[in-house]
Amino acid sequence: MAMASLVLADDSTLSKIDQHLLKLEKFLALLSGLAVFALMILAVVSVGGRNFFASPLPGYVDWIEQAMPLIAFMGISYVQREGGHIRMDIVVGKLRGRTLYIVELLTTLLILLLMAMLVWGTWSHFSRSFDFNAPMWSRDSSMDIALPIWPAKLLAPIAFSVLCVRLSLQAWAYCRAIATGNPIAVPLPADAAKQASMEADQLKGED
Repeated sequence: MAMASLVLADDSTLSKIDQHLLKLEKFLALLSGLAVFALMILAVVSVGGRNFFASPLPGYVDWIEQAMPLIAFMGISYVQREGGHIRMDIVVGKLRGRTLYIVELLTTLLILLLMAMLVWGTWSHFSRSFDFNAPMWSRDSSMDIALPIWPAKLLAPIAFSVLCVRLSLQAWAYCRAIATGNPIAVPLPADAAKQASMEADQLKGED
């Protein structure tokens, strides 16, 4: 299930790095949102062209292929930072204090290991597509209008690398929390009262 969470900050180096990385993560999440918006515009143009001019947008599916990594991957580091991902917290949700930080550290390290392997794999996949010395007919391209696929393949290792930086920072933060009991720069589960307070503050901000 999704957990409502909050991220604490202070004047420490850890918190400052967290804030700087957050700016990058928000920018990547914005790119992801813009990609969704662009696909909506392309869908309107394609359907409108088909209905009114009997000519849909050429290469619509090809452009969807190009935008998919933007939509699927570019916002995952931001979601990890905010604790907005989907997770089963039946057990973890009942833990408190250093026990919680130890469990979160272990799971964070496991995810970091997995993502490091995915960075290696996706980079290898991209490097096979980025061979400009290969004959034109053998290069990776889309089926309809022959868009080069390597830019889309490059987005995966970039997004996963940013996530690895975030996970490394969170691992550092959990180690610090275990030592000091003060969790900084990691998403903390919020109880019902805290969730209500956060929602009220958000509504006040919108007003």
